[in-house]
Amino acid sequence: MGSGIAHVAAAAGLSVVVVDVGSGPLEKSRATIDRNLEREVAKGKRTTEEKRAALGRLDFSSERSKLARSDIVIEAVIEDEALKSQAFAELDSLLPPASILASNTSSISITRLAAATKRPDRCIGMHFMNPVPVMGLVEIIRGIATSDATAQAVEALAKRFGKTPISCNDYPGFVSNRVLMPMINEAIETLREGVAAREAIDGIMKLGMNHPMGPLELADFIGLDTCLAILRVLHEGFGDPKYRPSPLLVRMVDAGWLGRKSGKGFYEYAGK
Repeated sequence: MGSGIAHVAAAAGLSVVVVDVGSGPLEKSRATIDRNLEREVAKGKRTTEEKRAALGRLDFSSERSKLARSDIVIEAVIEDEALKSQAFAELDSLLPPASILASNTSSISITRLAAATKRPDRCIGMHFMNPVPVMGLVEIIRGIATSDATAQAVEALAKRFGKTPISCNDYPGFVSNRVLMPMINEAIETLREGVAAREAIDGIMKLGMNHPMGPLELADFIGLDTCLAILRVLHEGFGDPKYRPSPLLVRMVDAGWLGRKSGKGFYEYAGK
């Protein structure tokens, strides 16, 4: 998702530094952005010159110090609170006092992430939907200390990206995943109990509820490990058994069956 965020930022005319842990992920990011921009050219959404200009605004680096002059950093590491808090703490010591720290977390408390910094008023959630270049929503999450100025700046930035920002408060899963993940979890339980086959569960939800993807197919697309991490945040945060992850989901993640990215989840994916 970091690649998608970099894509829309560069396409919006902003200078962007993409930081990852090494040359392999960075080359993959560069290739992904190039491919997706070319897809937009083929669809007539931008010109070849606009694509070239967007790529020219991107700087790929494994050195976090390259972020030191950024007005905003959008963190998009995996859905792990300890890693995100560590990233926020390190960025806090690197960035100018006026810079904003935003997290693309899909469920973790912005208030707790902000507590790892000395700028909680400048911390906010900026939850993009996947795939970022295609999906129109950015869920804006204010922590307990987030200032009005920070929220207004981030909402304006989302609009510059061509997105629609919609705000909510800082509760586990926010709105998007508090509603979505129980549905996915219930679909997994329906499969585990033998109520219907995977294709039938997805087909009923697609045709009956007009969903573009069935819940099991969507879970594979999101990543089963990410789904499990979000459900655990919901379960722990609310203490309500209705958020307990399906045992089948836990077993599949334990087996390394994570969905599209691993080649196997509820469905099989050739060539992965």
